[in-house]
Amino acid sequence: MNLTYLYVLMAANAMMSFKAFEDMAFFRKYEFHIGSIRAGQQYRLFSSAFLHVDFMHLGLNMLTLYLFAPIVFAYNGTFGFLLVYFVSLICGSLLTVFFHKDDYSYRAVGASGAVTGVMYSAILFEPMMRINFIPAYLFGLIYLLFSIYGMKAKKDNIGHTAHFGGAAGGFLITLAGNPLLFSERPLIILYLAIPLVILFAMAKMGKI
Repeated sequence: MNLTYLYVLMAANAMMSFKAFEDMAFFRKYEFHIGSIRAGQQYRLFSSAFLHVDFMHLGLNMLTLYLFAPIVFAYNGTFGFLLVYFVSLICGSLLTVFFHKDDYSYRAVGASGAVTGVMYSAILFEPMMRINFIPAYLFGLIYLLFSIYGMKAKKDNIGHTAHFGGAAGGFLITLAGNPLLFSERPLIILYLAIPLVILFAMAKMGKI
């Protein structure tokens, strides 16, 4: 298994984040900022996913990516992995724009959307692996339900919307590229789809 592209992505995250740690003007230019995006700076939808607020934020995201990416590589190949990563990244950013489009001061950074998408792709391939001592599919269900709660409560600075969008992107693009999963793991797919249905139902009713 050739993980060169994984290491390139991790290096890109590290280099841009290290630059941003020392250069606030650089950080402000490339961060996710609703006002700037709506003014035409759409590159921030992409660039913000390579910035982090500190070493711990960067380290946690890169550790999670390092742990789950090899599973996606093994089942999906290099192109499939990159597709999952970048589709999840964009889905996380677009969902954040959708839910925060009228909050012009909203800011965010981090690879969490892309990384969460990779994690959800890995869960589809290996649903019974253990995450924090519980089956991965159950962890995924709980994680997305918690993200919905976080989006509604708005009591912390965690980018729950990007997490959710990334997870949904990784989930859907993996199923699109691997249709046999529908017959091999129908109940797992159903479990993981429950939060998606809940979120969009709540959005439709104006509850979130």
